Amino acid sequence: MELQKVKYLVEDGIGTVILDYAANLNAIDEKMAEEILYALEEFEKDSNVKVIIIKGGAKAFSAGGDVKHFYELIEQGDDVDISNLLNMVARITLNMKKSSKMIITSVQGVAAGAGANIALSGDFIVCSDNAKFIQAFVNIGLVPDTGGTYLLSRTIGVQKTMEYCALGKPMTSSEAKDLKLVYDVVPAEYLDEFVTKLAKKLALGPLIAYKNLKKQIFEVEFKDYEDYLMKVEVKTQNDCVGTEDFKEGVKAFIEKRKANFQGK
Repeated sequence: MELQKVKYLVEDGIGTVILDYAANLNAIDEKMAEEILYALEEFEKDSNVKVIIIKGGAKAFSAGGDVKHFYELIEQGDDVDISNLLNMVARITLNMKKSSKMIITSVQGVAAGAGANIALSGDFIVCSDNAKFIQAFVNIGLVPDTGGTYLLSRTIGVQKTMEYCALGKPMTSSEAKDLKLVYDVVPAEYLDEFVTKLAKKLALGPLIAYKNLKKQIFEVEFKDYEDYLMKVEVKTQNDCVGTEDFKEGVKAFIEKRKANFQGK
């Protein structure tokens, strides 16, 4: 596959996926989702890859969905259909949790929407001190996707999940650490060094034990994850995309004004 929006490399037993579309702050569209899935699948098959790193750019891990594209479709009078994208991002988080290999997500700058939830799907989440996680879906009349509600409620509890998802409240790196949502927070200038050191340590570890540890955790915490993603999350998000509130939220976001939601 010709990769246009991610970089893919293998070195010293570490497979790295770099989200690399800075012009749009690594917004996740179908092309980027397809490339992430491809990289994960290739790493899973490659016996030379012992550990996986997923990272973004200095300004943003990923700004989430491509709201500008949604706006253009709405302005043209076209329907916004993200069914395929929803299925793809669901598969990304599911594949990360089912992977036989440890996955480190390295988060710097903004991680919003689907981008935040890909970051939160890692086995070890390491972020810089300037990182910020935003469940921004509600601001455009949507609900979390890419496993967000499931992942958060199991980690930080229902009340905190409601706080961050219903209010669209940004979560700082220090808050994420206090809530035990991330493995560690380090100064931005040391993030790559820290993550590489951790990846090398894992790559030298008992890989069969790690593989089976992930299986155990999946059975304990994520056994119904696929059902949730495909039968609940995709359906509820598609219901929201069909509303007038979604259109108003997208317009307000791009036009930099407060949305006037009508509950329709």
